[in-house]
Amino acid sequence: MITALYLAHLNPVTNAHVEIISELIDKADKVKVMPVVFKDDKREINSKSFPFNFQTRKKMLKAVFGDKVNVTDDYAFFAPFKKYMPPLLSPKSWQLRKQVLRGVEGDYFSYTGDKAEGYMLKIYRLKPKIGKRRSLSATSVKEKLYEAALDNKSSSWKEDVPKSVVKIIEEDWETVQKFAKMEDETTRVAGMKFPKEGWSKNK
Repeated sequence: MITALYLAHLNPVTNAHVEIISELIDKADKVKVMPVVFKDDKREINSKSFPFNFQTRKKMLKAVFGDKVNVTDDYAFFAPFKKYMPPLLSPKSWQLRKQVLRGVEGDYFSYTGDKAEGYMLKIYRLKPKIGKRRSLSATSVKEKLYEAALDNKSSSWKEDVPKSVVKIIEEDWETVQKFAKMEDETTRVAGMKFPKEGWSKNK
């Protein structure tokens, strides 16, 4: 039994994500897809960089793949996020590894299209396989979504996501409109993006 692990933002699910996951389905017996989640206790934190909540992204993935993939929120960071730094030295970062491997039986590998990320996955003993980096990014799709929400009629975002995902995004258009008007409240640390809210929350 071989399980493929895919840790990604998936915000939103794009045609490039669909290509990657489809390849993983062909290569493994099981595919565990984990959209990254940021939480303050049980409340999910979203921002302009991470607009769609976990349940919406799970709905996107299930609309495309149905039961061919197992979608979980095991790739979850809990506030204060600074406790996950520095990577490798922080006990919290190793706790995250345990979450990622929750329910995984037998052999496994993780997928990434990024060499630097592959190096980190290797250090965490997540057996990375580095694939070809896709030209289409979720960031570029988000930018098109925000342009469309701000009345740019020429936005072509619908070409970059599956038709079933287009419908889900349109049903959640209020979320797109809300974040289109906001500043991006995220911070980048050690090559990773985190919401500013919850970064240094005192417990």
